[in-house]
Amino acid sequence: MNNLRPPSRQKTTQLRNWLRSQRGMVLIVVLVAVVFMSLGAYTFTDLMLAHHASAQLSGQQVQARLLVDSGVDAMRLFLLNTPEAQAELGGTFDNPTSFQGVVVLPSEDPADRGAFSIVAPNVDSEGNLAGVRFGLENESTRLNLNALSYIDQAQQGAGRQMLMALPQMTEDVADAIMDWLDADSEPRELGCESEYYAGLPRPYAPRNGPLDTVEELLLVRGVTPQLLFGLDANRNGQLDPAEGAVDLTQNNPAANDPTMARGWSSYLTLYSTETNLDPNGKPRIFLNMPNMEELHRQLSAVFPADWSTFIVAYRQNGPALVTTSEPTKGESRTPDLTKPGQFPITQVFDLIGATTQCRFENAQQTTTIASPFSSELVAMNVYLPTLLDFVTVNPARTIPGRININQASATILRGIPGIDENIVSEIIARRSLAEEDETGARRHETWIMTTGICTMEQMRTLAPFMTCGGSVHRAQVVGYFQGGTAASRAEVIWETSSVLPRVLFWRDISHLGRGYAVETLGVSFEE
Repeated sequence: MNNLRPPSRQKTTQLRNWLRSQRGMVLIVVLVAVVFMSLGAYTFTDLMLAHHASAQLSGQQVQARLLVDSGVDAMRLFLLNTPEAQAELGGTFDNPTSFQGVVVLPSEDPADRGAFSIVAPNVDSEGNLAGVRFGLENESTRLNLNALSYIDQAQQGAGRQMLMALPQMTEDVADAIMDWLDADSEPRELGCESEYYAGLPRPYAPRNGPLDTVEELLLVRGVTPQLLFGLDANRNGQLDPAEGAVDLTQNNPAANDPTMARGWSSYLTLYSTETNLDPNGKPRIFLNMPNMEELHRQLSAVFPADWSTFIVAYRQNGPALVTTSEPTKGESRTPDLTKPGQFPITQVFDLIGATTQCRFENAQQTTTIASPFSSELVAMNVYLPTLLDFVTVNPARTIPGRININQASATILRGIPGIDENIVSEIIARRSLAEEDETGARRHETWIMTTGICTMEQMRTLAPFMTCGGSVHRAQVVGYFQGGTAASRAEVIWETSSVLPRVLFWRDISHLGRGYAVETLGVSFEE
């Protein structure tokens, strides 16, 4: 019973004091727990907000990629129009109305509006950067690497000459490029073939054929990234402040040459071609077809009778070297169409100012006929565009590699075999950098002859390398949100020689950033 005695008063007091002291500790523990729980809740909320923002940005990034697709398809639809209709809609050279800041995803919040812009570099006559424009770049203003081997076979040394027009190009690098492209294994004077590449630390074989990408040139001896791409690191067609800050003490040829701002890649292509069609979209009449009846029929469907007569007679009999009588003009009788065409026409210029001798149906004697195509410049301005609209000496549906003299820079023009600086200067001074040249009086390269810039003999040399058209175009398509959050960018090449415009090349360059300020691409903050 003694063990059940109640505690003494002193012990009771001590217990009460201890309990009072523990109440303060519990309060502190509770406060600490509340703080940690609050921090945890805040961290969780902040994490959820970050995840939400990330998910929203990821969604916008996907949408930006789809905005690029919208721009690509919008351009294909635009190119479905006839050249005349395209011109009425603003054309494809610089058309901000159709290609700048086109809103695809409307929103009450202007920052959430999704749009696309189709951008091409604006360059001066020398090829130097001069801002941006909203439209397409004609691939025929560039040098077609995959056509160089054929050009070189047709005219020895022409390939090297065209490459030598590129800024900072040297003869040894030009020969190395030609050796990389041609099918043989024999090195050129300053070039190299398999033996050189086999001796490298990591050996490989030269292509000896058409390239798949322009970037493949980096495998060629002497071609460096600085030469191929220049200073424009983000490929936006302009030198940004960071790109212009180059250490001139380094061995970088591009640093001191404004024409190298975008490097050789801005002057090169693999895709340039032009359609060999008449204004009605049908194949041009092949002057060297073997069937004279068919040739006469096709010519008579579009030309005056004396044109058809002379062309067929010339194919059958060739030029009249000696005439015994005054040639007749405007002869429209039908030649003997059973006689084969024995004299091919190498160029349309063969017909200008020529004469031929012909025996007509039911005639006993030959008749000397004068060409209806006068060699006087005033007359050529009238008939030559129409003649070239409908006839050709090349049976192919498309012709690759010729240079568009209405839009190409002087840098590229100087590489055309047979051209001189005076002709280049006159072309630059008289032309207009707009697609109206392709449908007007300057729709054929012969305008430089009919305006007196070059002689007919010079034109014979230059014509195989020149055009005023081109059915392949490129641009960058930028899909973006006007608030500047997400963006996607692609380099695209369209081809229009077929019935429906198609995409020849598509490359995502979003990793290089948006490339342009949203103010440049186009914003619309009006409600």
